[in-house]
Amino acid sequence: MEIEQILQSQRDFFKTQQTKSLAFRKMYLEKLRNLIISNENIFYEAIYKDFGKSKFDTFTTEISFILNDIEYYLKNLKSLAKPQKVSTNLVNQLGKSKIHSEPFGNILVIGAWNYPYQLSLSPVIAAIAAGNCCILKPSEIAENTMKSMSMIINENFPPEYLYVYEGGIDETTELLKLKFDKIFFTGSTKVGKIVYKAAAEHLTPVVLELGGKSPAIITKNANLEIAAKRIVWGKFLNAGQTCVAPDYLLVEESIQEQFLEMLRKYIQQFKYGPDSEQYTMIINTGNFQRLINLIDKEKIYFGGNYDEEKLYIEPTILHHIDGNDQIMQEEIFGPLLPVISFKNYNTALNAILEMKKPLAAYLFTNNTEEKENFTQKLSFGGGCINDVVMHLSNDHLPFGGVGSSGIGNYHGKFGFETFSHQKAVLEKATWGEPNIKYPPYSEKKLSWIKRFL
Repeated sequence: MEIEQILQSQRDFFKTQQTKSLAFRKMYLEKLRNLIISNENIFYEAIYKDFGKSKFDTFTTEISFILNDIEYYLKNLKSLAKPQKVSTNLVNQLGKSKIHSEPFGNILVIGAWNYPYQLSLSPVIAAIAAGNCCILKPSEIAENTMKSMSMIINENFPPEYLYVYEGGIDETTELLKLKFDKIFFTGSTKVGKIVYKAAAEHLTPVVLELGGKSPAIITKNANLEIAAKRIVWGKFLNAGQTCVAPDYLLVEESIQEQFLEMLRKYIQQFKYGPDSEQYTMIINTGNFQRLINLIDKEKIYFGGNYDEEKLYIEPTILHHIDGNDQIMQEEIFGPLLPVISFKNYNTALNAILEMKKPLAAYLFTNNTEEKENFTQKLSFGGGCINDVVMHLSNDHLPFGGVGSSGIGNYHGKFGFETFSHQKAVLEKATWGEPNIKYPPYSEKKLSWIKRFL
């Protein structure tokens, strides 16, 4: 069936009002949960073929997120969908006011390759929890995971409700010519602009989950051991192919040498070898070559080795870096970690302010004033103090970017709200109607109106 026919069937199905039933939504959320659990090994095998990701990493960074999302909505759907009572102002007495969350209708989700299950299915789960029909276009770069999601979902869900559309750039381009009620895109800023422009042709609202150069600041007031351990884990998880990974470090000059040694220690301790279960390969040769070209051999503190045949790049620390280096001109999205030293904390914050707003930012310190300056002064999508990446795991926090790192957010109730229109309804009593707002007008009526309004 052609994709235009699929979309039309979803438009027609949405008009039947069936997806607005909470029982209907829960039934299919439960079905998706059961399919994921029963086909877990298929997901593991597919992602291993794409970039050598272990079962452990696939479960902790992908499958567990998806299952937790489903459980959250099954548990909270009734309260999320319940009309919200709000105050009614004096001029609308006697009346009552409510906000109703209604589904937009037909949603397009365009997923990303780096966490192909989580970044495709989590927004889909939020969309169907909110009562929408959905077309999912996974990234073709992770081809095997795309095919596994397509097979499992398309064989078990009616296409007029949920459908996975396979293909590459040409297919995505054709999809973007069609009119959806909302588009959710995860990927690069460059492609995000293309999606945004295409959506504007239909005045379609969008959520853009993009990226950017996410900094991590380490001051002399930090617990350096904990900082090094957590940064090494968060940076080299998925071989650095994580949108919220620390992109570069700003380390206070007085503790830089000590901290670099700690980073080296934990990289060696975690055993990120070419055949390690703790590590993945780079997704393809194009990204591999791009990353190799960012390595300045004169500035390698640790690492720098690679194997093109295995698409393996060793975790690499670069020092004596400044803002003019090539590696500081773009998001790295790989296992390269540039380190910049600073003498003055406020100068470091100001340097970040001069750059585009990042998707994430991290600070390691036990100093209260430094924490307050970090949260008050910097603008970023989300982040952590004394940790990295883990803010994503709290479904009570919104996840999304700001400025060039994204538009909109999701996770938990924020995902439900993202895929819902907030419809305002005022209900008025039909008795006790004053004549003050009706013609003929007079100075006396104006005097009373001024008091009310």
